[in-house]
Amino acid sequence: MNNQIIKRRVVVTGIGLVSPLGNTTEETWSGLIAGHSGVDYITRFDTSQHKVRFAAETKGFEPLKFVEKKELKKMDYFIYFAIAAAKEALADSGLKITQENAEGVGVFIGSGIGGFSVFEREHSKMLEGGPGRISPFFIPASIINLASGYVSIYSGAKGPNSATATACSSGAHALGDSFKIIQRGDATAMICGGTEGAITPMSIGGFAAMHALSTRNEDPPSASRPFDKGRDGFVIGEGAGILVLEEHEHAMTRGARIYAEVVGYGMTSDAFHITMPDLDGPRRVMLKTMKDAGIDPNEVDYINVHGTSTPVGDVNETNAIKSAFGNHAYELAASSTKSMTGHLLGGAGGLEAGVTTLTVYHQMLPPTINYETPDPECDLDFVPNQPRAASIRYALSNSFGFGGTNAALLFKRYEK
Repeated sequence: MNNQIIKRRVVVTGIGLVSPLGNTTEETWSGLIAGHSGVDYITRFDTSQHKVRFAAETKGFEPLKFVEKKELKKMDYFIYFAIAAAKEALADSGLKITQENAEGVGVFIGSGIGGFSVFEREHSKMLEGGPGRISPFFIPASIINLASGYVSIYSGAKGPNSATATACSSGAHALGDSFKIIQRGDATAMICGGTEGAITPMSIGGFAAMHALSTRNEDPPSASRPFDKGRDGFVIGEGAGILVLEEHEHAMTRGARIYAEVVGYGMTSDAFHITMPDLDGPRRVMLKTMKDAGIDPNEVDYINVHGTSTPVGDVNETNAIKSAFGNHAYELAASSTKSMTGHLLGGAGGLEAGVTTLTVYHQMLPPTINYETPDPECDLDFVPNQPRAASIRYALSNSFGFGGTNAALLFKRYEK
């Protein structure tokens, strides 16, 4: 009896991005390669009493382009973003979901916080007028799995449907789990990634109370500066990154354009502290991901690093890369696109997986902007300030979350 497990090849055939740099994949990628910052003063609420008055908001995003007017009050922004990005990813992939194939297409979308703005709004209504004022749509507008639920409803996908809530690793875990679902044959395609819409008074105030955010109020566009010696915290961003992952033979049969192949996924826990990072978890997650792909560390050409712009986190990730890659750490490139998009929290892994896929597809490295003063403790090639053409066969995307949860994804330049 042959018990050998057949691992099906998995490829990326569609990308949908909503970010502080643009409401489409093309706009986002163009902004990244141009080195633009999506960070500016908050426009959504009065910040006069806040210690931090800026964030990376989406610009000109109109939910009515993606959702019927009667549905708006039933959703929070994290759901709007997921629907918009999923619709773009599906259209980009050319995958048509029909009655015949619907059970083979699944949805798996993560979010770290979910409907934060709905919680705040409905709580205020209750305090002002009692529980009778609470909207009947409060719960479905705020719970994390409704991003996946609505995308499934809108697309007609009837396969696996799930969600992750692993803080800043949520989107990466959703993608990695989807990769494994297809690899083992439980779906033909997955619409997957991460989304977040948490630029709210409580969110900004809460992260500021933890001293996690940059307080560079005098110059918001320069506030997110991963690996720069002057970094002082991260910048909250919002948006979504959704990919269509597809079984290779299925994609080939229908003549799909293939951006890259997904070849590795790893997940670990620090088992150390709720917010402070630890070297061992990130080191092991990178090694596990490469082992899953069956490659050596010296084969990796680029890492889209977690790189949040926090003093401790950036040093920890730098040291983890050195520990995992040895001398090769100084030969690979490692940039943080959070320098331009801010940190999308649970949406970061989805957005950055999309960016890493485009990096492999276009053979172009996005920069780490605002890199002015080198930090001696962060001494790798962080692609400072300018994009760079490069030969990239394997690219890694790192995502680390509060609670010590870590995820990494490995993408490979597509080869038939």
